[in-house]
Amino acid sequence: MYTRREFGALSAMALGGLALPRRLAAQIDSTVGGVKIGVQTYSFRALPRSVAIVEHDRTAVWPPGEDQSEAIIQAMIRCRIGDCELWSPMLEPVSGVGRDASPDARRQARDELRRWRVETPLSHFEAIRDRFTAAGLTIYGFNYSFDDSFSDDEIDRGFEIARALGAEIITASSTLSAMKRVVPFAARHQMVVAVHNHSNISDPNEFARPESFAAAMALSPYVKVNLDIGHFTAANYDPVAYLREHHASISNLHLKDRRRDQGANVPWGTGDTPIREVLQLLQRERWPIRAHVEYEYRGSGSPVDEVIRCYNYVKQALV
Repeated sequence: MYTRREFGALSAMALGGLALPRRLAAQIDSTVGGVKIGVQTYSFRALPRSVAIVEHDRTAVWPPGEDQSEAIIQAMIRCRIGDCELWSPMLEPVSGVGRDASPDARRQARDELRRWRVETPLSHFEAIRDRFTAAGLTIYGFNYSFDDSFSDDEIDRGFEIARALGAEIITASSTLSAMKRVVPFAARHQMVVAVHNHSNISDPNEFARPESFAAAMALSPYVKVNLDIGHFTAANYDPVAYLREHHASISNLHLKDRRRDQGANVPWGTGDTPIREVLQLLQRERWPIRAHVEYEYRGSGSPVDEVIRCYNYVKQALV
C-alpha cells in the first residue's frame, strides 16, 4: 500500500517546487562515475495508480486509476534517477483475480489482458513516453515477460508497445521454449530481447544458469542477457566472473543483494552479492552496460526512500 508519508511527499512534490510544465524539465542525468544508473520500476510496485499531478497550472490525474505511470515519474524525479526499465504490469489493468480464483476466472482474466494488450491504441503508450520525456526521464527497456501462454499477436504487440514507449530493448523473465517463438519477432522488429535470470537452477527451461543464457543467445543475435546479479549470486554463480567473460552480450544489470544458497533479498551491503565490485568493474572497463537498481528486500522506509538509499550505496561505490 501507499503510505501517507509517501503520498504526502509525492503530492507535495507535484504541487510544489516541481510543478513546472513538463516540457520545460531538463534531462535527469543519473550517470555516476561514468556508469549509467537507472531503476527497475518494479521497485515502485507499491505506489498508487492515481496520483495528483500539476501540468500547465492545473491539477489532474493521469489517467484516473488506470496505471502507475505518473507515480513512477514522480518517484524517479524525487530519486533523481533519469533512466528506467519499465515493468509492464504497472501500465496494465488490474484483473482483481487472485491465486485462489477458479480456473475459469483466471482464464477469463488472462484473455482480457491479452485483448487489452493487442487492442489498446499505440497512441496510449506514445502519450506515456511523451510524459516521461517531458519530465526529463528515459525509458531504456520495456520489461515484457513473454511466456508460453502468449499468442503470436501478443508477442508482436510487445515489440510495438516497446517502440511506442521509446524503449531501446525488451527485457523478459521468460523461458527457453517461449524465446524460440519470440526470436522471429525480434528479428522482424530489429529489437533486442534481453533475458532475465532468477535463481531456479532445477528447471533447464528457466534462465538461471550460464548454460541457459548461452542456449538463448544461440537462437539469435537479437537475444542478449539482462543479468540480475542478486539472483545469480543466490544460485551460487559469480557475477563478476560472468561479466568479465560475457560483457559484450549483457545489455543491463539488475542490482540487488541476496545471500548465497538461495538466500533472501537483504538490505544492500549485508548479503553476498558483490554489488560494489560489479559497479567498479563497469567503471574501470567503461563497458556500456546500464545498472538498474531493483528494490526487493523488506525495508523500513517507503519504496522511494529505499531506492534513494540504494542509489546512495551506488554513489559511494563509484566515488
